[in-house]
Amino acid sequence: MDLRLRQIVKRFNGPLVLDGVSLSLDGARSLALVGPSGGGKSTLLRILGGLEHPDSGEVELDGQRVLFTEAALLRHRRTVGTVFQAFNLFPHLTALQNITLPLEKVHGRSTMQAQETARQLLARFHLETHADKRPADLSGGQRQRVAIARALSSKPRLLLFDEPTSALDPEMTSEVLDTILELREEGLDFILVTHEMGFARRVADQVAFLADGRIVEAGPSGPFFNAPAAPPTRAFLEKVLKY
Repeated sequence: MDLRLRQIVKRFNGPLVLDGVSLSLDGARSLALVGPSGGGKSTLLRILGGLEHPDSGEVELDGQRVLFTEAALLRHRRTVGTVFQAFNLFPHLTALQNITLPLEKVHGRSTMQAQETARQLLARFHLETHADKRPADLSGGQRQRVAIARALSSKPRLLLFDEPTSALDPEMTSEVLDTILELREEGLDFILVTHEMGFARRVADQVAFLADGRIVEAGPSGPFFNAPAAPPTRAFLEKVLKY
């Protein structure tokens, strides 16, 4: 993953959420966005996924500039898989249908192709016996794994995870983190917003610390966690890693 962010600015009805965010990465496989709540992490992730428009600035992914026109964004979104903290599954559809619907309606797969892909992914994540259950009948960890399977179903070039474990208890959190680690070991590129510092340290080769709408510090995971350069980064890590 080659990523260029140039002076990204975003406001929501006045308040400044992203204040000139810039970042340059070459050959990164996994990037963790960390920092205090309200620092702009999820907004930046949504811009990268084509779900929000920046007010100004440029995004370039793998040498291609992301154009924030509706037609261009539709094409961009088809190449990115996004997993949200609240799962975003259709409550009236089964686990299987939650995967097949976007494959058919967005990606143009036949019903047979969509079902074959969906069943393979459900089996991969040990969910084949839950294919006909609706989200309300699944545990939180199972719901999030269905959401990950849906994100993977179109074979995206990039996966985006927005706090994928924030709504889960510790056991279910472990299930989902194990799944993400598997994807990392398979070489899939992804960007992860998380408060799980231990996991970020393990899974990300690059880390960016956002606070007050700016990237305060960014770099390889090892130096970032072992010897952060910026005082705000050091203060944040001392606090969150205290226990």
